[in-house]
Amino acid sequence: MGLPWYRVHTVVINDPGRLLAVHLMHTALVAGWAGSMALYELAIFDPSDPVLNPMWRQGMFVMPFMARLGVTGSWGGWSITGETGVDPGFWSFEGVAAAHIIFSGLLFLAAIWHWTFWDLEIWQDPRTGEPALDLPKIFGIHLLLAGLACFGFGAFHLTGVFGPGMWVSDPYGITGHLEPVQPSWGPEGFNPFNPGGIVAHHIAAGIVGIIAGIFHITTRPPERLYKALRMGNIETVLASAIAAVFFAAFIVAGTMWYGAAATPVELFGPTRYQWDQSYFKTEINRRVQTALDNGATKEQAYASIPEKLAFYDYVGNSPAKGGLFRVGPMVNGDGLPTGWIGHISFTDKDGRDLEVRRLPNFFENFPVVLQDQEGIVRADIPFRRAEAKYSFEQTGVTATVYGGALNGQTFTDPADVKRLARKAQLGEAFEFDRETYHSDGTFRSSPRGWFTFGHATFALLFFFGHIWHVARTLYRDVFAGIDPDLGEQVEFGLFQKLGDRSTRRLPEGYVPPVGSPLS
Repeated sequence: MGLPWYRVHTVVINDPGRLLAVHLMHTALVAGWAGSMALYELAIFDPSDPVLNPMWRQGMFVMPFMARLGVTGSWGGWSITGETGVDPGFWSFEGVAAAHIIFSGLLFLAAIWHWTFWDLEIWQDPRTGEPALDLPKIFGIHLLLAGLACFGFGAFHLTGVFGPGMWVSDPYGITGHLEPVQPSWGPEGFNPFNPGGIVAHHIAAGIVGIIAGIFHITTRPPERLYKALRMGNIETVLASAIAAVFFAAFIVAGTMWYGAAATPVELFGPTRYQWDQSYFKTEINRRVQTALDNGATKEQAYASIPEKLAFYDYVGNSPAKGGLFRVGPMVNGDGLPTGWIGHISFTDKDGRDLEVRRLPNFFENFPVVLQDQEGIVRADIPFRRAEAKYSFEQTGVTATVYGGALNGQTFTDPADVKRLARKAQLGEAFEFDRETYHSDGTFRSSPRGWFTFGHATFALLFFFGHIWHVARTLYRDVFAGIDPDLGEQVEFGLFQKLGDRSTRRLPEGYVPPVGSPLS
């Protein structure tokens, strides 16, 4: 009798030791992947320029998560914040990776042991001596342990009592660093960009988990509830566990895509909405206006803008660029940034200040259009030169660069002005080296985009898996497709011909009584 591929889990349904073994092996695979991926990323990571070549531009996926929890230094003496000669001790990138790999190996061995020696006393009902899984009590134990870990992480690791704290930065991702964080217990703690809310919620959720875990360990569910929710069925556990996973996956996909204190710009790159809403452009303009009000010239005002802030205001750093079918890090696309050219301002022959309409997020190409302060189109680069009315040559557009490498220079040659206008379409203008990474000139998505896509996809998959397994456990008889009253007719191996009573198999040497239907 063969089983279809989707019945593969039946091997662990009534085998508690092997059920434990597959959980151990799953954890071993996750820890092993995390450790080995961290080592791979360290092998290809270039820490020389944390401003223009940060980890998220290089496609690092695991390292940003290590950094936000307090791992920022390497045994090689470098730090992701640019320092050299640092001594992080054991808890470096390499140390954490090694710890995960060693932990993975131990779990691997434990999984093999429990697969082989599955008949443990812990899986026996002390009242009857029969094999049994006390699922409500197992749930309570898991909840207690998870609550302890959650509380400890919030109360000790994040607050700096026994840990490094967490990554904290300003709203524009300029001054990021590790810092012990105190919990925010008021309404401000519900602001997703407030690090103190993360601490408070871990402490609160941990306390609730500890209390609920103790409750479920010491209290038996009512019989009606036990039967109604099928608490004796291991598939109920699977269905409820999947619910917790898909809920968490939706949450982290949302906080990653829209941004939160848990996903700093310095570690994961800007969000799509920061480009759409001119978030960094607005801050640059505010700083420039403040400098001008204090008596600075335009050249001085833009020269004071941090290169890091200018780099965020470049559309190639948006996670929405590049799509999902161009694999590889962002530097494989537009290249390795070598420096800020400067902020490009345009003026027509009538003295009007013009601004290039920026490239929308989901476009690869876009017409170059210049508009004045009132949004009226004053110049463009025409598709058909014969019908041009607003060409740069006709409108006399010139370009002046403030800040960056070309600070104070003015360009009047239409070819140079057009080249600068195309760069201004993408936000702040940068020079790129395409040789180092053999870049092909097309945008790539940032790790923020990949993480969001992956977790949203798996969240949907697990959501439907939850519905499937809930239905299976609540309506088990329907899914089995077997009438419970059929009895011996369908017992495998009882008849030579299934359901034909005249072909019933008899034990060797057994002689049926005279007059029975079996004689």
